[in-house]
Amino acid sequence: MSVNLYARDVGQGTPFVLLHAFPLSSAMWLPQREGLAGRFRVITPDLRGFGGSLLGKDEPSIDAMADDVDRLLRSKGLARAVIGGLSMGGYVAMALCRRHPERVQGLVLADTLATADPEPARENRMRIAARLEMDGSTAVLVEEVLPHLVGPTTIRQRAMIYGRVRGLVQATPPQAAAWAQRAMAGRPDSFGTLRETGAPALVVVGSEDTLATEADARAMAEALPNAELLVIPRAGHLSAIEQPELFNQAVAEFLSALSRLP
Repeated sequence: MSVNLYARDVGQGTPFVLLHAFPLSSAMWLPQREGLAGRFRVITPDLRGFGGSLLGKDEPSIDAMADDVDRLLRSKGLARAVIGGLSMGGYVAMALCRRHPERVQGLVLADTLATADPEPARENRMRIAARLEMDGSTAVLVEEVLPHLVGPTTIRQRAMIYGRVRGLVQATPPQAAAWAQRAMAGRPDSFGTLRETGAPALVVVGSEDTLATEADARAMAEALPNAELLVIPRAGHLSAIEQPELFNQAVAEFLSALSRLP
């Protein structure tokens, strides 16, 4: 069953699709919509089950999420777009490169991994999914996932940002979070996809990210034929929320250079 994604679509110029992290929604991209829409067309969908998008009946799969994004682009009459994804959104962006490479004009991968989950991580995701369904609440996400989403600098110095992230986690529908955990647990290794991706790419990572480390980001940038790496200081796993000015500046430079290519 196909799902039509709810998406915010602001600005004009090079289309830039931003895919959100788990367990958030497109609301996380507010600083990017505000900071980039003056120069680019910024499209921020809610992935299936999150925010304003329905979950549907499909088996949990990152590929299904990528096909949703392809359908969204077609519905907007966009043959190509720059695709950006943070964390889970990065998994979806890489699946889009694998399944619909003709759609990808450029690629921004932030705080994400090209590796498949090792068995302990996969088992942990399945455990959390089961508890989400059993509890019918996001308590397990607040207890176990939230503490790793932002870096120590944000926890110490950016109480409002931490509070905003906590609110987004608490607003997540438990059924959607369980579905997404199972989808991420089953995702394949994407290094082969990256090596075949000809589109220019920007790989971004927070210097304090413990979930997707600088070494992970460097390996992805090296696998991509045409990529640059940016390490954002004093940011954890949600670099776009924790250091939005630095993130937006890097992305704007990347998009501007892309728009000048023939």
